[in-house]
Amino acid sequence: MGAQKQRLELTWYNKNRALIPTSQGKYGYTWVDPQDPRYCETHTLKLGDYITGIQHPRSPEITYGDLAGLPPTHDNLLVLGESGDVLEALTRVPELAEKYVNQVKCIYIDPPFNTKQTFEHYEDNLEHSIWLTMMRDRLQHMRRLLSKDGSIWVHLDDAESHRMRVLLDEVFGAHNYVAEIAWQKTYAPENRSVFTQSHDMVFLYAKNWDEFKKSRNLLPRSAAQDIAYQNPDNDPRGPWKPGDFTAQYNPKENERKSQIYTLTTPAGNSFTPPSGRCWLLTEPRYQELLADNRISFGANGNGRPALKRFRSEVMQGRVPDSWWSYQDVGHSQDAKKEILNLFPGQEPFATPKPEKFLERVIQISTNPGDLVLDTFGGSGTTAAVAHKMGRRWITCELLDDTFNRYTLPRLTKVVQGVDLGGITSTSGERVDATVEGLPEAMTAEEAQKLTSLLNKAIKDQPELKKSIDIKTLKSLIKTKRSPDVMNWRGGGGFQVAHLSPACFDYSPELGLTTLTKAASDLEVLTSSVAAQLGFHLTPMHELFHGLKGAMRLYVTRTPLTPELVTEIAGQLNEGERVTIASTVVLDKSRQALRETSKGSRIIHIPNDLFRFDEEVSN
Repeated sequence: MGAQKQRLELTWYNKNRALIPTSQGKYGYTWVDPQDPRYCETHTLKLGDYITGIQHPRSPEITYGDLAGLPPTHDNLLVLGESGDVLEALTRVPELAEKYVNQVKCIYIDPPFNTKQTFEHYEDNLEHSIWLTMMRDRLQHMRRLLSKDGSIWVHLDDAESHRMRVLLDEVFGAHNYVAEIAWQKTYAPENRSVFTQSHDMVFLYAKNWDEFKKSRNLLPRSAAQDIAYQNPDNDPRGPWKPGDFTAQYNPKENERKSQIYTLTTPAGNSFTPPSGRCWLLTEPRYQELLADNRISFGANGNGRPALKRFRSEVMQGRVPDSWWSYQDVGHSQDAKKEILNLFPGQEPFATPKPEKFLERVIQISTNPGDLVLDTFGGSGTTAAVAHKMGRRWITCELLDDTFNRYTLPRLTKVVQGVDLGGITSTSGERVDATVEGLPEAMTAEEAQKLTSLLNKAIKDQPELKKSIDIKTLKSLIKTKRSPDVMNWRGGGGFQVAHLSPACFDYSPELGLTTLTKAASDLEVLTSSVAAQLGFHLTPMHELFHGLKGAMRLYVTRTPLTPELVTEIAGQLNEGERVTIASTVVLDKSRQALRETSKGSRIIHIPNDLFRFDEEVSN
């Protein structure tokens, strides 16, 4: 017999059960049956203020980047509420599901690390099985929200990372694993520790590996890379930079006799390769490139040959790698400074993430206009960066205090264009300013350092000026600083929302589902019932509250009598049916509906909405 295909799964205590919050606004949970009404109830979103931003005009004194030219996004959503309930709303409420399921391009989450520590603004001390169940339920919703070429980035330290990796394999499939990214979050050793924990890890999974491979973006070229390309001869192929026209010469491995010759330039100068080198190409090939204007001989035409490397012919970016140094994307102290600049005198979060870090995540995984989701919003860094990069976004935050003191104010500053930190602007870089390019493998920073050392040596030993051609030497390592670039000018907007209150409660001891105080508001109850039954709300209709196909919805707290049933059914158009949901259903009402409108049904609120072992009554 052939070997049976096995699948590795992580098992934990109460894996087949569900969790409900024990209190609002904190990470506390109780185990319940997955069919418990308190777990099954779908909350809706109640819309609040819409925050509109201002885009500032361009200034001729400022250099602007490409991001500054993108149209600001307006279709964004900030929700106050528990992440699990928010995700259920996005995937189950018909109006939201149609808009968001299979539409999110990038999900970045920085969930509670479960480090057994209690931080000021949230409790990060969840027991392993609770933490895994909490994360599994959310990941399953997130997978539904991802587009076919979407990706999820899960940021963790080493407390739960080994378990999370197996859980992600289970939810997304091991074949959709893309990378484990190490972020160097600190730059200084922690001498009080046995080991300095200098990095976090980010697990990257695709919804579909093949689709993500096709849509994944390269990292953008740096200003230092691009500024090296000039076009002094107005070549129609665009900017270029000189490249070395020699190669290493090792006759023991390869004699390369055809690449050892005396090269004659158009100016009549003759050159031979330097010691230990040969020409990059054979003489016939050199002549072909010369005829195609792909060889440069310096500004005055009397220099050694250099190969013209056109910017349009090189890779237009860099392939992402799995090591993200703090020099490239910032570190934890950078992130804290960003928060302190936004909220002076306060330090609201122990482990914030720098905007440059999120910029790289979003650059790799999305394009302008794509949708980004973060369900552990915190200070709102993910949404802030997504907005500045011209992406649409959804984020939510559990704690009311965090939401109102930090998340909402920060994102308001972003759209108003008064958030001047993070990726709003990019500082200029040290770049090559030589005529023929810096010596091979020398960076602009190294050239600048060498220039500084030369200046110091000349100051200390003036006689060096007589023995060394300092001016010529400096011209070979000349650098300059590129201008600062403004990336964000404000604008766009976002919708503020909060989760609707629970309309149903359940007593396990009595096996009884009851209505809460919130259900006394008919509008709230109607929205909840419509969400539970999958109806689109129809607020403009004069009688019916919802619609699903040819089925109308009518919700009432008035006792349902045969006469009322007949009156409601009488308002149906030809081919329509109705679901009547009522808190009180009197005798013979169901029979009256069967006689009046075949295929229609009556549902008692709440008894018929939540049944552990039965279908909803017809």
